[in-house]
Amino acid sequence: MMFEFQTPPQPAWEQVQVQEPPIAELAPPAWDLTVGLISATIQIDQNNGDGTRRVGTAFLIDAPRPDGTPRTVLVTAHHVLDGMSLRDARVGWRSEMPGGGWRFAPDPLRIRNDMGDPAWTKHPERDIAVMEISAPPVFARAAIPLAWLASGEDLDDWQVGPGDELLTLGFPRGYSSNTAGFPILRTGRIASWPLTPVRSFPTFLLDFPVFPGNSGGPVFWTPAARKLPGTVQPDHPFIAGVLTSEVRPSDEPLGIGVVAHAVYVREAIALLDAAPTVGQAR
Repeated sequence: MMFEFQTPPQPAWEQVQVQEPPIAELAPPAWDLTVGLISATIQIDQNNGDGTRRVGTAFLIDAPRPDGTPRTVLVTAHHVLDGMSLRDARVGWRSEMPGGGWRFAPDPLRIRNDMGDPAWTKHPERDIAVMEISAPPVFARAAIPLAWLASGEDLDDWQVGPGDELLTLGFPRGYSSNTAGFPILRTGRIASWPLTPVRSFPTFLLDFPVFPGNSGGPVFWTPAARKLPGTVQPDHPFIAGVLTSEVRPSDEPLGIGVVAHAVYVREAIALLDAAPTVGQAR
């Protein structure tokens, strides 16, 4: 069941209007650390016009075009973008200030053309949306390597299964971990079996409480997460999937998230090569 993204009014810190400084030039993130995934995860939102916002989570993938030219792709759940009816959403960039501080520095993101048609590409079967964007250089460098999107074979090779701990990033109910707009990091354990073959089991369950605003967030493994004793330890972090919904058979939530396998993100990105480039952050 999908979320209703009726969230509280913007926190006071988001209502302050300030002059936007240039995005700071930062060193590439250390990819063996969870902070690398944090750096690539951003909030996407749109005002509803009634004092509330529709909020979701997105993350960036470094996915070069077939000719090898660089390309930064934004990934989120399709229903996040589909529920935003206006032409422009807002993407939550973050900028580093002198002295080591950070602040929230959002920009408009064109998600629909003037006719109202989507600027993103939807996976034909799954709740996954991708779109090429022009990201600030620091965020383009922070984008997650395409090779880190796990395939079904990867999950089998790495012996990923029930009880394994995965991490997830998001903006539950539109809140971030601080005023700079960094996502909130949470953990959960795989709560279903089997996970593969992916075509037979296109989603899996993660045991953690899900809130509006979490949709579209990456579900991933790094060495900071725990695997069952005696199983294979991957040699690099990987994205296992995208959080798309929660299990809610009635008005009472079960505290379980639904995750679409990362292989569907790979497939959606492949569809970009056949689609025109429409959406750009500006």
